Amino acid sequence: MNRLKYLLQFIFIFFLLLIFKLIGIKFSRFLSKKIFTLLGPLIRSNKISYLNLSNVFSNFDDSHKKKIIKNMWSNYGKIFAEYVFMKNFNKKSYFEKNVIIENFDELIKIQENRAPVIFISGHFSNFELMAMSIEKSGINLAAVYRPLNNIFLNPLMVKIRKKYICKNQIKKGLAGTKELLKNFKMGNSVALMIDQRVSEGIRSNFFNKKALTTTIPAQFVKKFNTKIVPVYVERLKNDKFKITFYKTVMFDKHDSLENITLQLNKILEKMILKNPDQWIWTHNRWK
Repeated sequence: MNRLKYLLQFIFIFFLLLIFKLIGIKFSRFLSKKIFTLLGPLIRSNKISYLNLSNVFSNFDDSHKKKIIKNMWSNYGKIFAEYVFMKNFNKKSYFEKNVIIENFDELIKIQENRAPVIFISGHFSNFELMAMSIEKSGINLAAVYRPLNNIFLNPLMVKIRKKYICKNQIKKGLAGTKELLKNFKMGNSVALMIDQRVSEGIRSNFFNKKALTTTIPAQFVKKFNTKIVPVYVERLKNDKFKITFYKTVMFDKHDSLENITLQLNKILEKMILKNPDQWIWTHNRWK
């Protein structure tokens, strides 16, 4: 039954992506935004988003929460449409015209040091641009991705990511962690999102409530004394983007796994509070 459902989803999405390609990025964003803001409130993820917002912003009234969720679906829709145009973003002239890099000096330092680092972020704005911007700067990179549940759609998304975003894509999970370790030892930096619930993580405070959180960055700090570079991606009002590379964070390798993970969650919290509309609230973080 699931296989048939995924096939029908794939057929619908495939033809929608073809339409996007024909009408261009501006109208695709508009159409996709409308579709997501219309359909988003009808699915289970909308309820999860509302509960997550209630956990974080207990003082917000319903109208404020609904406005954030509506803006989230709007942004989600735009991200979906932009996958068709990743080829455009990958071109130097288009990228430089549409993406502002804040604190590019941090990337230059990493290149000069020739030591791999861990880039961390969350699902903000068009999060795919983080890995693209790092790879375009000349840093060898391995990016961690979570496979889509839809077995027909996932190969298409992986192909887009490998061809235009970051050629070295590593599947999330135990086998992927081993592949990450191999890549890191080869001198490749790692980019990963730390805002999703992971079964192999630890329960760490996230907005004052325990949430299963990945320990991969903390493990690399303890094993290799790795530097951590937080990255924030922001969509501007004109649908251009600003990617901010924070100053490199150094932890003591003798610090505990729990404390390093907690400190990274605190960095993530500040990013979310900066612009709640642009974080994807649909992840079931506090399950």
